[in-house]
Amino acid sequence: MDHLTRKLFHLNHCRGIGRKTIRTLLKSDPQLDTLNRLSLKELTGVLNMKTTDAHNFLADYHAFDVGKTEDYYTSRSIRMIGIYEDVYPPLLRCTDDPPLMIYAAGRIELLQAKKSLSVVGTRYPSREAEQVIRRLTAPLIQSGWTIVSGMAAGVDGMAHRLALNGKTIAVLGSGLLSPYPRQHLELYRELFKRQLVISEYPPLSGPERWRFPERNRIISGLTLGTLIIEAKERSGSLITADQALEQGREVFAAPGSILKASSAGTNRLIQQGAKLVTSADDILEELPE
Repeated sequence: MDHLTRKLFHLNHCRGIGRKTIRTLLKSDPQLDTLNRLSLKELTGVLNMKTTDAHNFLADYHAFDVGKTEDYYTSRSIRMIGIYEDVYPPLLRCTDDPPLMIYAAGRIELLQAKKSLSVVGTRYPSREAEQVIRRLTAPLIQSGWTIVSGMAAGVDGMAHRLALNGKTIAVLGSGLLSPYPRQHLELYRELFKRQLVISEYPPLSGPERWRFPERNRIISGLTLGTLIIEAKERSGSLITADQALEQGREVFAAPGSILKASSAGTNRLIQQGAKLVTSADDILEELPE
């Protein structure tokens, strides 16, 4: 790791400090050279941190062994990537809230994919969902497009499996050494070995409920557009669609029966302006190749 990535890596393992505070630090100290001299007074005053957070941060910062942790992750074939490195995905970097650190394992070159599409949907898909995914994405996969998803149960897992012999990126809502859900452990091993898995969370981080909607901005931010296959009226997939719109990316939706709850969210997206798609050509019409 270079000097700045090492500093970001260090901060990423400390409690009490988040992306917003780190960005504030970077504005006044672009190389983060003054971290060792930060006092409790500066943290609570200049950076407006809560006293408890500041205490936790200082305790973690001075106890964390950067070199030992880096060696451990490297021994597990995990690459640490800072936002200022050339290998950091350019599409993600230009979003409003990109992760400052990415942990990645596998085909790092996929982070530079220019032809990329996110595919997300319900964890409880209908019988025909896999046929729909295949119809819409197989031609893209065969022509070299990278499929990005969240390795969740249901539609996400289907999309990754269809792209295993092509190109696919899984964005986890947990650390790379704590993959979730457990039912996808075998799929995760295949993705780790043959494709690319990434996370903004340190590798030993467990799955937390709040991390899954947070990681959705990465799924959409890595790609030119997001395809929603099936989604209920209240669905994490709709969060991804909202994130894509905020990032200025295209949103596509596969229509479904008005009698199925799993189609309510996608049909609503179409009403709100998402492009209705029934073939891969419908997607390609809107995305540059």
